[in-house]
Formats: sequence, C-alpha cells, structure tokens
Amino acid sequence: MAPPKDAKNTKDAAKLAIRTSRLTPTNSKDDHLLDFATIQQRYSTSFNPTRPLESRGLSAPEALKRLQENGPNVLTPPKKKSPIALYLECMGFFNTLLFVCGIAEFIVYGVSSDEGITVVYIGAILVIVANLNASIEFFQLLASQKALEGFLNMIPASCQVIRDGEAITIPANELVLGDVVSFRMGAKVPADVYIIQSADLKVDNSSLTGESEPQERTVENTMQNPLEATNLAFFSTLAVEGEAVGVVIRTGDNTVLGQIAGLTQGEHKAPSPMSIEMGNFIASLATISITVAIIFFGIAIHKTGDAGFALNFAIGILVAFVPQGLPATITMLLTIAAKRMSAKNVLVKELRGVETLGAITLLATDKTGTLTRNQMTATNFWCGGKLYSAYPHNLPPEELPFSIDACGINEILHISAMCSRARFDQTDVTVEKRTITGDATESGLLRFAGQKLLDIDQLGDKYPKVFEIPFNSENKWHLAIHQKAHKDGHLTLSMKGAPERVLRVCSHILIDNAVVELNENHREDFMHSYEYLAGKGHRVIAFAQLLLPGSQYPKDTVFTKDPKNFPTTGLCFVGLASLEDPPKHGVREAIGHCRGAGIKIMMVTGDHPLTAEAIGRKINLMLTDTKELRAKKTGLSIDKIPESDIKAIVIHGEKIDSLTDADWDLIFSKEEIIFARTSPKNKLQIVKRAQALGHIVGVTGDGVNDSPALKKADLGIAMNISGSDVSKEAASMILLDDNFASTVNGIREGRLIFANLKKSIQYLLSHVLPELLPFLLWAIVPLPSMINSQQLLVVDLGFELFAALSYAWEPAESEDIMKLEPRRPVTVESSERYMKRQAEIAEDYGMDPESEEFHSRSLVQRIKDSVRMLFTPRAWKRKFSKTDGETLVDSNLMIYSYLQVGIIEFIGCTTAFFVILYHNYNITPWDARNMMTIDANAFTRRATNNYTTIGGNFLTVDDQVNALAEGNSIFYFCLMIQQCFNLFASKCKLGLPIGRYMFANPKTFFSVLAGALFGAFIVYTPGVQTVFLTANVSPLFWLIGLAYGIFLVIFVAIRQVIIRTFWPMNVTAMIHGLQMHPTKWSTIRE
Repeated sequence: MAPPKDAKNTKDAAKLAIRTSRLTPTNSKDDHLLDFATIQQRYSTSFNPTRPLESRGLSAPEALKRLQENGPNVLTPPKKKSPIALYLECMGFFNTLLFVCGIAEFIVYGVSSDEGITVVYIGAILVIVANLNASIEFFQLLASQKALEGFLNMIPASCQVIRDGEAITIPANELVLGDVVSFRMGAKVPADVYIIQSADLKVDNSSLTGESEPQERTVENTMQNPLEATNLAFFSTLAVEGEAVGVVIRTGDNTVLGQIAGLTQGEHKAPSPMSIEMGNFIASLATISITVAIIFFGIAIHKTGDAGFALNFAIGILVAFVPQGLPATITMLLTIAAKRMSAKNVLVKELRGVETLGAITLLATDKTGTLTRNQMTATNFWCGGKLYSAYPHNLPPEELPFSIDACGINEILHISAMCSRARFDQTDVTVEKRTITGDATESGLLRFAGQKLLDIDQLGDKYPKVFEIPFNSENKWHLAIHQKAHKDGHLTLSMKGAPERVLRVCSHILIDNAVVELNENHREDFMHSYEYLAGKGHRVIAFAQLLLPGSQYPKDTVFTKDPKNFPTTGLCFVGLASLEDPPKHGVREAIGHCRGAGIKIMMVTGDHPLTAEAIGRKINLMLTDTKELRAKKTGLSIDKIPESDIKAIVIHGEKIDSLTDADWDLIFSKEEIIFARTSPKNKLQIVKRAQALGHIVGVTGDGVNDSPALKKADLGIAMNISGSDVSKEAASMILLDDNFASTVNGIREGRLIFANLKKSIQYLLSHVLPELLPFLLWAIVPLPSMINSQQLLVVDLGFELFAALSYAWEPAESEDIMKLEPRRPVTVESSERYMKRQAEIAEDYGMDPESEEFHSRSLVQRIKDSVRMLFTPRAWKRKFSKTDGETLVDSNLMIYSYLQVGIIEFIGCTTAFFVILYHNYNITPWDARNMMTIDANAFTRRATNNYTTIGGNFLTVDDQVNALAEGNSIFYFCLMIQQCFNLFASKCKLGLPIGRYMFANPKTFFSVLAGALFGAFIVYTPGVQTVFLTANVSPLFWLIGLAYGIFLVIFVAIRQVIIRTFWPMNVTAMIHGLQMHPTKWSTIRE
C-alpha cells in the first residue's frame, strides 16, 4: 500500500513557514534602502541620477558577459513530463493488469496450442483495450496542454535600455543586472527595477499583492519591507501612469514574480477525490481478483493437469472480475463533460477536475479581478447638497437617481474628463468598448464622463489645457487650467483629489447653481456624505473649480510652478464622486447558489479589510455581523459578545503567522470568512489548513500571488483575460471569459457528472457477478462453463461500453441538485476522524513533522513499506473503514451491483441456460454436473465420453459442444437483455425507475437498440459464431431475460421506496438573507 498523496494535510501545521519561506528578494534584500552611489557600486554600473537618459549604463561586452553568466531574463518553465512518461502514467495499474493478461494469453498459446487460436484473439483484444484506455486519456491531456500554451505569454517582448551611453531597444529576455532601463505608461516593467528617476509613475501591483489601487513609485522610500518599497518596481507589473528610469536589480527566477512561481513549482497537488476513490477501489478489486485467480489456477491444474488450460482459466476469472471498459468509460464521460464545459467558457486542463469542482466543500476566492472587475467605476455623486446614484436600481431612501441637469453634475463630468491624464486609446468605437490608458480612478471617471457627455472627444480641442500639476503624494490633488471661457474671463481652474485636501482650499460651494460662501452646515453635510460613501467601501474624490477673472489672468497668461503664479485657495467646492471596483456580472447570484449548495465561500485578498468586507456584503459572501460590527451596533465591548453568536469573521493577514490551532479551528467554524492583506505565503497556509480539516478546496484567482494556492488546492481555477501566466499554469481549470458565475455552472456540471459516473459504474459492475460465478461454479460444483472468455470481452467492450457512455448525456434527476449537500460535507466530527487518519498515515509512512513531506525513500524501501502495510491491521482497517459522505464506489453501490442486481441477473441467465439445455437436449442440472464430474472436458471437443442423460437422451461429443454453444448464447443474450432493463433502473437515485425521467435521454434508447443488434450479431451471424462459440437459439427463450428484466425494475423500485423512506437525501438548510434578485451589477454586463 503506497502512502496516499494527500497525507501531507495533517493537523500539526505549526511550522508551515518552513516550506513557504518568506517572499523577500534573494541576494539583494536591502537594495531599496541603499543610495544611488551604493547601487552603482553593487551592480558595477554607471548612471546619472539627475539626467538618467544621459547615463553610460553597461558596455555591450559586459552585458553579454553577464547574460552568459546569469542566463536570460525569463522564468524557468514548469517541468513537463515526457510523452512516454505521461503515457505510462495514463496506463496505470488497471490497464497494466489488462496488458499483462493479454501477454499471458500469448504465453498460453505458446505453452499449449490445444487452447486454439481463440486465445490469441483474446490476448490481442486485451492488449489493444489496455492501450486504447490509456490513449484516450493521453490524447486528452495533450489537447489540454496545447490549449493552455495558447494563453501563455510570460514576459514583455522588448524594452528600452541604455548601453554605452546610447538608448537602444532590445528583447526583454536579454536584460542583465545593472542595466539602466526606461519604461512608461502602458508598458510592463521588464525586470525588478530600482527607480532612479520617476515622473508621476504609478504601477498596478494587483497581480502581486491583490491591491486594486495603483501604487506610486518614486526615488524616495521609507519602507523596510522590499515588497512595500516605493522605489522598487517589480517584473511584469503594469505602468498605468507616468514614466521612470531605473536599474535592473533582479532578473528571471530571482525576481519577486520568479520566486512566487518557484514557490508554486515547489507545491505538489493532491490527487482528486475521484482518483483516490477509484485508486482504492481498483487496488481492492485487483487484490481480490488476483488472489481468486491464483487459487482457481491451482484448482484447474489439479482438475485437468493442463497448465495452459489452467492459466487461460485464471485469466478468464481476472477478466470476469475486472470491468475492462471502466477506464475508457470514465475517461470518455469526463471528456464529454469537459467539452460541454468548454462550450461554457471553462477550459479543463485535468479531466479529474470536472468531478472535483462538483465535490468541493470550500471555495477560496481572490477579490480583485475575480469577484470584481478590477476596473474602478463611478457609482455616487454628492453635489448641490444632494446625493445621487449613477445606477437607479433598488435605491436607498437617501439617494436620488442620477440626473445630468442636477446642480454640479455637469461641472464634475467636465472636471473628470479634462483635469485628467487618462486617455482613450481609440475613438472609433463606443465609449463602453474603448480601452483607457491611465490611473484606474481617473479611467473610471473618464469612462463615466464619456458615457454622459456627447462631445467627450472634442473637449480637448474645445477647451485647450494651458497648465497642469499632476496628482502627487504631497498635495494629494490634481490641478489643471483650461481655456474655458465664462462671463468674467477666458480661463477656468479645475481641481480634483482627496476630499479633505480639496475642501481645505475652498472658500465657497456650489448650491442651487449659485456660488455661496462655505459655512459649518455645508462642512457637516460634506462630512456626513463623505463618511457615508467611504463606509460603503468606495474611493471618494472631491471636485472644485475657480473661474479665473480675466482682469487678473488674461487669456495668454503663461502659468509656472516656480515662481508660482496661479491660485490654490479660494476655490469653489463642486461636489464628491465615489468609485468602487464593482462586482462582476452575476457574482452575487453565483455565490448565493454556491452557498445554497452547502459550499463555504471564503474571500482571500491582498486588499484592505474594510474594502474586502464592503464587497463581501454586496455579493452574498457576508450576510451577518462580525464581532466588531455587532459591538458597534449594540454598544457592547467586543469581549462581551458571545463567540457562539457570531458567524462572520474578517482576519488581517498580519495575524496569520501567530494563529494557534485553536484559532484556526475557530475561524473555519464560521460560515462567512474573509482574509484580507494576505501574502502568497498566507494564501498557501490557508489552503493547507482547510485541507487539513478534510475540506476539498477550490481556489479561484488571477494574480501571480494566487498561483501557489492555485497549485496546492484540490482544484485551482484561473482567469484567462485578467489572469497572469503563472496562475494559468498553476491552475487545473481556466475561466476563458473571466466570469466567476461560470463556476456555478461548473459545480452543477461536476455534481451531475459525479452522479452519472456513479450510475455508469453501478451499471457496469452489475454484470461482473453473472460473468464470474460461472467460472467459479465450473471449478467448485462442477458445472459446464455457462459463458466463455470471448463472450466476456464482447459484453464488456461491446454493448456495455456504449450503454455506459449514454449516461454522459443523462440530465439531472432533479432541479434540486444545487440544493443538496456536498457529497463529503465537513463537520467537526468528520474533521477529527480525518485528522486521526492522516496522523496514522504520517506515522506509518514516515512523514517529517516539520516540512510535512514524506522522508525520501528509494524504490526498494517503498516496496518494502507497501508489503509491510499488507500485514498491518490498522492499514486494512483504514482501507475498509466507513468514509464520511458519499464516495464514487461505496457499499450501497457494491450491494446493488454485486449482491442484488448481479444475483438477479445471474439467476435469470442460469435459468435460461438450463431451460435451453433441457428443452433441446433433455439435459438437467444434475446431468450437467454428473457429466462434468465424469469428464472435466465434457461439453468441449476434448471430451472423451458420450453420455446418456437421466431422461434417456444419448449425447455424442458433437451434441455436447452444440448444447454448450446454445447455452452460452442464451446466457449471453439474456445477460444483455437484463442489462438493458438495468440501464434504466440504474438511472434512479432520487426517484423511481418509472415516469418521464426514464425517457429524458434519447441516447439510452439508441444504446438499447444497439445492444439488441450487437447481441444478435454475436449470436446469429455465421462465422462470428465460430469465433465466439455461439449458436442459433429460438427467440422464444428471450422471454426468460425479459421476465427477469421486468422483475429487476420492480425490485429496484421497491428498493428505492425503502431507501428514500428510511434514508432520505440531505438538503442544505435555507440561508436567510441571501439576495438572489437582480442588482445594478448583475443586470449591467461588462
């Protein structure tokens, strides 16, 4: 018994940091703290801090030398398995067993040619089937890999660099340490760069940190943590505003991006729940079948003395035990489901991920770019003393519908469009479809203004800008002067920025389209509105203007910063605008559906806790009060709020490293969880902690910072459009349209495919016992072999394979599939049992308690461990212990297939076998046993005796052979008929095998028709009869199979009534407060 791959998820994870070392840049941890001279010395480069574009930079020979020493500026691609290794992995134990059986048949023919050429046919079929099973999965994996490669583009194509005193353009992968590079708005940072000059540079770090707001980058820095340093720009982040010149301090795998990618590669994904369950089932089935085959190999040698016959007989038992079409059926069912999901914009990289998505119990999702659009959008305006909403849907009483004619609105729109450095990249399409270059906040304001102002594209020509001071961290406002005439002059000064800073420079306010003096009442109204908007998690911007008098500022005035000749006081306050990074279309309803399906949804973001909570409350993720909010509402201190009354919690990332086991247990006991200000290491810890409790964890994300968690999760789901290449590589699934709502469709599809897979397996296993018992009865009673090896193969690989595949198109049995609990729900009791089991595994197989990795062991040692586990009682106890929840192959399925339907089908087939023997040859069961007792080769060409039945009928050897051929034929045909009825009976898990649902899948009827034609082809076709040892039988005998088939359906119906009466299905409790009605964001698509 090999150690389960999920055995690393143990309770004791206090030292997780050993495996996820802190993400601080290697070899240059203090670059951000150094001055220019020290940087030049450390990297042996030359630059001019005051005029960086006149820097010397590196020489071409030195750059070439460093490139050869350190390698190109690229991320090391993930290791990929060779096609041969991948193919062998797809073979697996199951197909390998079939392959070995096929080779053994060739050996049988070589040892004993008396068995005839038939054994060669059987051997060839088994070898082909084994390779076909593996090939189906192999080519599906190759197709997924090829599809993924089309989405990856790791680094910027080229960049500007200064070498030998000249500015040149080179491929970004040729950058080396010490290179002086320049980049500007719209470009990706080509490496980790130390800033030596910045002109209002802002970078989008959302893919690294999860912060939706662009970050300023300057030559000054006061932060100790290099990840928070303001004088460093990181590889692959986007410059959204301004420009800069810097020195390359890290390249390739040594960049922060490269370290996170390396952390991702260091994580090993646990096998899917279905893989574990099927692995356990196949291992148990193989152990039993091989043991039984060996035993009966000995019995056959003892009875016949023919080693070749005995080996062929043992192989027959193995083939009967093992449903040969099972791997192909599972792979093809998953492939069909994956294609359906692909049509819904979900790319499945790993087939097992289709089912895993339906099994998840906890979904940890990033916020920025996943739940939200990563696009700031104007939502509210406060001007003229009134509060307006940009979207008039379900408005609270204090908000009014937006009106462009309202006091101050037109001014705000013009200031948004003109006092801005954001620009449309194109003007030949509608505003909604235009790409905007610039700061996220300014882009949001510009887009809204463009939607409301008809002359948005002419404003620049109509009102030329004559002076501008961009937003900076010192002033915290943006000022612009335009040639915009008014009754007192030709120039208008506009300002926007931080509300408290803008208000400070204002002396008047715009009320009822009149400029009035600013008083305390106005200031109170301002503060009330400001706090209201900020409390919603919005970013709030203030607007002001000053109509410059023509007598003091003529039209041709030239404004300068030094000396300052423009006013920055006495402005007129126009109003406030608030923006938010809004939820994506359908996210609110999607999370509601997930929670209704019993799945715990958890936000894990790098953004601020207040912002994260505000978004969470808009999207059904957080409905109840946190301790802090309850204390605020009730006026009680936090310590006096009972923990049992609180179902929601928000955790700051800084606290994660200090959390105890009890703290983690408390957090995961809550229904609504948000982790904010988290690092990649934190996200990885959270995933591992959830898995350690037995959760099947799904993780969605789009940033580089999400990739380690995506890789470690049971199912990682990345975004295609907004997602980073590293996150796509780490994930198991990719949402091609970035629509989080597609996850709900995926979960529904996953649950449906699990139900259909289980039905298919239940159906396939039902015919195992009718195939196996004739071999055992031949050896034990003895009775003539009622079915031969050739017929076993055409049962498993003919009709049965195609019939089982029809379940791929089976619709949901009930519309309540998303109201059922997850198949393996996590409770306190189940977590305790899971952790105990994992602790045992860790002890049995030697896990390092600190690194949570199994000790390195040689192949010989692993084999010894597996053998040792065969004789370890608690290992067997674990294997056969009752599992929590529902598994793919559970005791209920085994009882149905083997002990109930299997027995019914065997009795029906055996009845038909002996009826035709008695009707056509007057052979009773007693005669059949007596003939086999006298001569073990009776009923075959090797029989040595004629025989007279108890009824006086004389049977020659030819008569015996013909009797067995007819008996085999009706046994095979009746098995097929009963399986046709079982095909319908196995559909039902929630209801009865009657009614409209039985006719919902037309492919079922095609399967039945194909089965009837295929069975007739095998039994009645001349030539084919010779290969499969069949003979013509009267259709009258089909009625026996029909009668038993009808009885089978009646039995299953009674069984279902009993099960649903005493063991009803568990549905999730209704969650109060879920808001599933359309909102302004769910009715407005991006």
